[in-house]
Amino acid sequence: MTRAKKISSSIFRNLIAWLFSIPCLIPLLLIIINSLKTKQAAASMDLFPPSLPIAWDNFSVVIEKGKLAQSFLNSAVYSVGSVVLCIFFAATAAYVMSRNQTLLNRFLYMFLVLGITLPINYVALSKVLITLHLNNTRGGIILLYTAMQLPFMTFLIHGFVAKVPTELDEAAVIDGCGAVRLFFLVVLPLLKPAITTASVLTFLNTWNEFTAPLYFLNNSSKWPMTLSVYNFFGMYFKDWNLVCADILLTSLPVLLVYLAGQKYIVSGMMTGAVKG
Repeated sequence: MTRAKKISSSIFRNLIAWLFSIPCLIPLLLIIINSLKTKQAAASMDLFPPSLPIAWDNFSVVIEKGKLAQSFLNSAVYSVGSVVLCIFFAATAAYVMSRNQTLLNRFLYMFLVLGITLPINYVALSKVLITLHLNNTRGGIILLYTAMQLPFMTFLIHGFVAKVPTELDEAAVIDGCGAVRLFFLVVLPLLKPAITTASVLTFLNTWNEFTAPLYFLNNSSKWPMTLSVYNFFGMYFKDWNLVCADILLTSLPVLLVYLAGQKYIVSGMMTGAVKG
């Protein structure tokens, strides 16, 4: 195939991809455009460009009245805390279950992975959190997020650990490595693609979680951004310019994290899905 044919083929494939992407981009474009309009102009929720001057003050109003600064801090604490705990427990559990394949470990692995498909019983879960005095606490919601993400992240990292040759473990033990040093200094650096993929997915899922904080966080000062958007919409449902600005500010961190980590998500999923 000549160079001209390769270029034309690439352009054609990109055009097809853009055509299929347009329906997905329209809602985002609608939110961006209407967040820059006045209240009267945004009432029709159309795709016409905003008239000058652009209403940049929508964002300052949303941050002040929607208490987004506190909500942003809460979401960041919940997301980062759950990422750290989930990755640590998932990586250590996946390593032990992959390397030491006893009957008990295989049962524990299958039992843990079943958590991917089983629904969450919020009634029983609320009883557990109340008994442990973790209901309506930041620590409790971080532990809850960690438990919700742990089954899939263990399943994901388990596939990567299986690809790491056991000869590396044997060589490290011969050189005097203990179990802790073997995992953190030898195995864990080789799991960087899996750790990055799991971190991005855990962060996105935690940031977008709505149901769990709705049930278990009764104090508005502890609400994440998803609940702040819900509450803001209830108060200003007629001001579509403010609602769109609120949604845009809430979605921006998720979009940035996804754009920064999308190559790791795709490559990590593909690498972990194939055993060498």
